[in-house]
Amino acid sequence: MLRRGGWATMISTALLLSACAGDMGSASKRYRPNTPPPNGVNSAAFRACAGKLVSLGARYTPLPDKDYGGGCTAYGTVRLDRITVPTTNLGPMTCPLAQNFTAWVRYGVQPAARVYMRSEVVRIDTYGTYNCRRIAGSSRLSQHAKADAVDVAAFLLADGRRISLQNGWNGDAASRAFLRRIRDSACKRFNTVLSPDYNAAHHDHLHFDMGGRGGYCR
Repeated sequence: MLRRGGWATMISTALLLSACAGDMGSASKRYRPNTPPPNGVNSAAFRACAGKLVSLGARYTPLPDKDYGGGCTAYGTVRLDRITVPTTNLGPMTCPLAQNFTAWVRYGVQPAARVYMRSEVVRIDTYGTYNCRRIAGSSRLSQHAKADAVDVAAFLLADGRRISLQNGWNGDAASRAFLRRIRDSACKRFNTVLSPDYNAAHHDHLHFDMGGRGGYCR
């Protein structure tokens, strides 16, 4: 049999353990739902990226971090309000995607247009950025579901010509050279680049994203 002192010790220990368990449970409920994502708009990484965007001459609006459920998120995203070339259909973009897209337009697209098309790009048309969907023919979520991808469809030139991926990839020599040059330029900036050379699903656009390990260019 336990002496009176032994019972007291056991009761005290049990109370302490239950108190600790209660604190852990309430702390979990209190903090986990409100913990900001490590790559969100309040992170150091976002602030560093935003500074680079400004240095590229971009104007942007930070967007609230959102979890849409099912793995679809928009963390650490911006809306590009202005870059060197007006661009259509840009929704939420992760800051690294926005930064690399802005640099690609400035240092890749515009110089290539001057060389190959003897004109300047005055507008870029895209099919958008964020889209909560899976990769075609796969069960895996697309990088679009994380606002980490953009699909580029066409380029309007100052002389009135519109160079689309659908018609230009196998079009005249200048268009073919221009589109392949900017694809190759994109491969230096984005982790994944998919062109009409990849598969039929990309016959009319260039897909850029920042997912994966990088180095996939097709």
